[in-house]
Amino acid sequence: MVAIIEGADDAAITGWLHGRLRAALAQSGAPVAITVPGGSTPFPILERLAAMPLDWRRVTVWPGDDRRVAEDHPASNAGRIRELLESAGAEVVALTVMEEVPHFALAWLGMGRDGHVASLFPNTDPRADDPERVRMLTPDPLPPEAPFDRITLTIPALLDSDELLFVIRGADKRALFEAAARGENDLPIARLLGAARQPVTCFT
Repeated sequence: MVAIIEGADDAAITGWLHGRLRAALAQSGAPVAITVPGGSTPFPILERLAAMPLDWRRVTVWPGDDRRVAEDHPASNAGRIRELLESAGAEVVALTVMEEVPHFALAWLGMGRDGHVASLFPNTDPRADDPERVRMLTPDPLPPEAPFDRITLTIPALLDSDELLFVIRGADKRALFEAAARGENDLPIARLLGAARQPVTCFT
């Protein structure tokens, strides 16, 4: 169920995302929700995507996770996503435990070198049967580049989606992802993939 597409540049990934969003919007007149990651990889792609023709007024964008900082803080995922996509017309949600998490047309996720997805780090013991959709968590150890408590969608919230997307850069991370897809470890990425029943696309 995992399709790996090698050598994709930002333009190719943007085109793929645009096609998926157009198809989701064409299926009905209802709004479409997606979740996207933070980090350095997604924002150049999101910037390209925001410039493409799309009925952004019908798109609601959720951060998959965020640092517990104000939106005007440089470490805020929601703030950066809002800056890029709200001007295009999209609604950007600030992730809180009070939000009612929707079904996602697409869940785009990153993966860390320790196998974490969203802010589901190995020390947080994420579960596919978690009864909660959003959790407050503290990574241990705290990443030195972002030493903040986190708020994150859980595995069940992320799996409540039509399809999953990953963009994995680097041979080490790709090897870890592929091992997780084969069920060779018990890292958060492996738990997510092991419970996934929808299509999974991974660009490398």
